[in-house]
Amino acid sequence: MSLADRLDSVRRTQNPAASAAELQTDKGSGRRRRAQDPYAGVKGRVHQSLIDNLGPRLYDPHLPEAELAAQVRQTLQQTIDAEHTPLSHADRTRIAQEVSDEILGHGPLEPLLRDPEITEIMVNGADSIYVERAGKIYPVDTHFSGEAHLRRVIDKIVGRVGRRIDEASPLVDARLPDGSRVNAVISPVALDGAALTIRKFSADPFTDADLIAFGTMSVPVRDFIRACVLGRRNIVISGGTGSGKTTTLNVISSYLPEEERIVTIEDAAELQLHQDHVLRLESRPANIEGRGTISIRDLVRNSLRMRPDRIVVGEVRDGAALDMLQAMNTGHDGSITTVHANSPRDSLSRLETMVLMAGVDLPVRAIREQVAGALDLIIQQARLKDGSRRIVAITEVIGMEGEIITLQDLFTFDYSAGRDEVGRFRGQLVSTGLRPRFTQELADLGIELHPTMFTFGAR
Repeated sequence: MSLADRLDSVRRTQNPAASAAELQTDKGSGRRRRAQDPYAGVKGRVHQSLIDNLGPRLYDPHLPEAELAAQVRQTLQQTIDAEHTPLSHADRTRIAQEVSDEILGHGPLEPLLRDPEITEIMVNGADSIYVERAGKIYPVDTHFSGEAHLRRVIDKIVGRVGRRIDEASPLVDARLPDGSRVNAVISPVALDGAALTIRKFSADPFTDADLIAFGTMSVPVRDFIRACVLGRRNIVISGGTGSGKTTTLNVISSYLPEEERIVTIEDAAELQLHQDHVLRLESRPANIEGRGTISIRDLVRNSLRMRPDRIVVGEVRDGAALDMLQAMNTGHDGSITTVHANSPRDSLSRLETMVLMAGVDLPVRAIREQVAGALDLIIQQARLKDGSRRIVAITEVIGMEGEIITLQDLFTFDYSAGRDEVGRFRGQLVSTGLRPRFTQELADLGIELHPTMFTFGAR
């Protein structure tokens, strides 16, 4: 933890009584009444005593974080043991954990971050927090003491990765140390108070075996995708928000050969590649003077000078699409990226639109020829009604036919299988019976695709 983080953690101005006070329900917003905390006064005294006892050590920049955490927990236990208020063992443990979370972590969010079943945390204000479990959203009985408390936690998160958030720049994308994605919005953009969204990443990254167990992909589809990666096919993973594109990208990236030089480019570093020869690049927003922006497009162009074997872009959402397509068309085969789109055909339209955002005056046909020449495979992902995240189509980009880019589906999701007794889709990806046009190219590289993989209806 940086010096600024520690100073921010210990210079608390909140009134403990405010945490215990019961909020009035707003009939217009329908927000729930905050539960009264009977130990708010105890926590306030313990918190202050901890600061008094540890003093400068809390913000000593030379003190390792692990050693600081050990000292905080030891002093906490001594301080709580000296507390005169009768407390049960469970209450003592809870108070110690909450005060420790406040100083060392992210306050009331820490228990949610530790819960492995929670995949997303949505803070709609100091008194309204929701989480996602198994693809479903639920409210939780957790809150911040007030808007100032929430803002301090947001500042701590974004400050750790060199970002800033203020009235001049009220939107920010950041990440937690474990790679979890963070988005924060404050006033004047957020009208009802600061909002914070955290998409958690598993401490133990998912593997293809996990995705097969979840039903995201099947074994034949896993084998086909691995063959395409090893065969240096250019792949786009398409899908809506929260459909699991980044998770799938992480798994697919694990198939990249160890001996190749891989350059990853992201807005906020999330990918967790375990190969040895990986260079990670992260974009940078403008500083307080409005200067110093390093965009994804800048990084894609720069990566071409870094002698990459593979380029992995976390997501293209602007003119960087043009540079990515040009890289794919000029010898950087086997590159992978993601794009927001609802279908494989829509992903091509999105790429065309983003190329136009590059400010280059190109005719539509020229753009489509770039897209058709660059891409080999589109993996379409979706979050279904039952909350599961599935690959719903794998589509090959064949080429141009007149003014239209020709596609053919290789695998599609079988919706006709219906649902089970708990409402979960029974269907899987099934083969359409069509073989990819690049089968022979893979065979020339020594990569064989088993014929039964493309038997019509094969799962």
